[in-house]
Amino acid sequence: MAEQKQRSAAPKKRKPKPPTGRLLFEPVKLASRYSDEVVVSFSGGKDSVVVLDLCVRYFKRVHAFFMYQVPGLSFQEATLRWYEDRYGIEILRLPHPELAEWLRLGLFRHEDWSVPAIGFNDVYHYARVRTGGWWIAAGERIADSIWRRAMMKRAGSVDVKRGRFYPLMYWRKEDVLRYIAQRRLKVSPESKYLGHSFRSLEPEEMFLTRMHYPADFQKIERWFPFVGAAVRKFELEREGGGGDEF
Repeated sequence: MAEQKQRSAAPKKRKPKPPTGRLLFEPVKLASRYSDEVVVSFSGGKDSVVVLDLCVRYFKRVHAFFMYQVPGLSFQEATLRWYEDRYGIEILRLPHPELAEWLRLGLFRHEDWSVPAIGFNDVYHYARVRTGGWWIAAGERIADSIWRRAMMKRAGSVDVKRGRFYPLMYWRKEDVLRYIAQRRLKVSPESKYLGHSFRSLEPEEMFLTRMHYPADFQKIERWFPFVGAAVRKFELEREGGGGDEF
């Protein structure tokens, strides 16, 4: 009985705290010792602008690519050109795997099974062939989700098998925002209205895109001609249900 009490009173082991301050930069420093060349997967969102800036600071040769769901949207192009001018690099524009999926399955348009299915590994392979680089860096963080935490804990900040770097592995959202302010980086402007960078054809997102970027909404409609009907349905539901103002 006494032995059981002693066991229950034993102090619990504390989980190690994630790195803070200067230790946040250890993953990118480690990655730069594997190679002086890196290819950045860039979206224009908060995490990706920090990753690109870090890679420019720690790698001698930096390439970047951007995956679009709809090509040539003005707010995305403005961000891409700003970073191309800032760092003197070219950011490749490549189709997002979701675009092929949407075209094949007929999302807000007629289906087209002649479109080849592509995956992220296909995009990564093409980016590697075009740039000549092998290591790909992106903005994944262990704080993003339980699944991502497990994956990154297993692989570490340098995933040799997949040829991936995770410079922001231990960063928290407040670390990202602080770095953006200190380095005077720009986040894709649509996030001001959408709450995130452009990423889907969800009716609410399309409603806001049409409101703030009508010319871009017309570009989207040329690719997905039925998206206007979904936006109209969203409007009617808001009017009938007394939805929030935008």
